Amino acid sequence: MEREKKKKNYTPKEALIKAAAYCAYQDRTQQEVRDKLYSYGLEPDDVEDLIVRLSQEKLIDEERYAQSYVRGKYGLKKWGRRKIMQGLKSKGISDYCIKQGLKEIDFEVYEQNLLQLLEKKNATEKEKNPFARRQKLTYFLMSKGYENDLIQDALKRLEL
Repeated sequence: MEREKKKKNYTPKEALIKAAAYCAYQDRTQQEVRDKLYSYGLEPDDVEDLIVRLSQEKLIDEERYAQSYVRGKYGLKKWGRRKIMQGLKSKGISDYCIKQGLKEIDFEVYEQNLLQLLEKKNATEKEKNPFARRQKLTYFLMSKGYENDLIQDALKRLEL
């Protein structure tokens, strides 16, 4: 006998409490919260009312979300600006919030990240042909989201 998993439908009041806990755990985008509220079986009007209320109570703050996203991606994962911007756009974050988030990047640390990635990749790259090697390193750094002019400067500094 197959057991169907019954999804509990919440009242707007119950959903508000659950959504507040969901947002308090970590920064969320409006879309993530909206999806979660719909999964509780709420009507579109109720969902939008709760989104507004959570925003007013600063439980959803897309600018704060963008800032923490940027700090995590460039600080821990060493992503470049282009990849970070694409990630934020894919999450439906506004251009204004993306700009505010990108202000979290310290250019010296950003350059340091780029050089560290380049040195690490250069040490493990097996390609002997200098032109092909340089191209492979460039593609690697571009895939990490770094800008081409910064990559070329870094390659010159590394004498490649």
